[in-house]
Amino acid sequence: MEYVYEQKITTVKKRKKPPKEILEFIILVLPTFLLITLFTFFPFFKTLYTSFWATDFSGNPKRFVGITYYVELLNSQDFINSFIVTLKYVGFNTIFSIIGGLILALIVDNSKIFAKLFNVLYTFPISLSSASCAIVWGILLNPSVSIINYLIERMGLGKIEWLTDPKLALLSIVLINCWQNIPFNFIFLLAGLQNIPYELYEVSNIDGANFLYKVWKIILPLLTPTLFFVLVINIIDSFQQFTIVHILTSGGPVNSTKLLVYSIYQDAFFNFKFGRACAESIVLFVILFILTVFQFKVVEKKVFYQ
Repeated sequence: MEYVYEQKITTVKKRKKPPKEILEFIILVLPTFLLITLFTFFPFFKTLYTSFWATDFSGNPKRFVGITYYVELLNSQDFINSFIVTLKYVGFNTIFSIIGGLILALIVDNSKIFAKLFNVLYTFPISLSSASCAIVWGILLNPSVSIINYLIERMGLGKIEWLTDPKLALLSIVLINCWQNIPFNFIFLLAGLQNIPYELYEVSNIDGANFLYKVWKIILPLLTPTLFFVLVINIIDSFQQFTIVHILTSGGPVNSTKLLVYSIYQDAFFNFKFGRACAESIVLFVILFILTVFQFKVVEKKVFYQ
């Protein structure tokens, strides 16, 4: 019987799909394949190709230079500074955004009244574009007309140069981006909290567990799939920050907010070094790729799936 059964399985596996099914498959997949090839694979391979060439002012390859730009980047103090600034920005922005989103989600999840009102208020910044946020915060942090500085001065703490002090500029950019990112994390973390079985809370209440114990022993372990998701998204998003830096500081003061993406923009469209800018883009891609693989291979092992 076992032999006959295996033969039937082999027969089923070897059954060829009819041409009609193959044609339907090609028709359904082909548009997506063409779009991904056109807007993802082609720009990537074009960038990789250009990174080995010296270009003219229009970005056309003129002279093959091999890995010269990559070697330059490794020895460039400006690039190393941008890399360090980007790591600081990604670290602070990711940590503060996730912790802020988690705190708001816990408040709303435990709030019996005004939960819907809090939902609307907390998610309001998502409706604004990054450019609008940058302009609004540029006014709020302006040393001359800022209401925040006015209140700080009234408390006798003196004027703070939020965007022109090299020690504070990066922190101010992190603050603005967190204001926009926290609602995004809040939505996902609140959904994760609401999927935790209520019976677990009831059992912990019977055992006399306090709120912090519930957070540490129940909420955080069961929330790890959502936390892992927002961690990956926040890190990738932080590495791609451009708009707020471009509008508010242009990489200054003294290159204290010059992130990698802004460095790529300056090399390409101010210095017209398209080959070097493409090399920086490839380096950024490699960094993101390694970090993402690390997260899925190492960090995901700590995730608890129900």
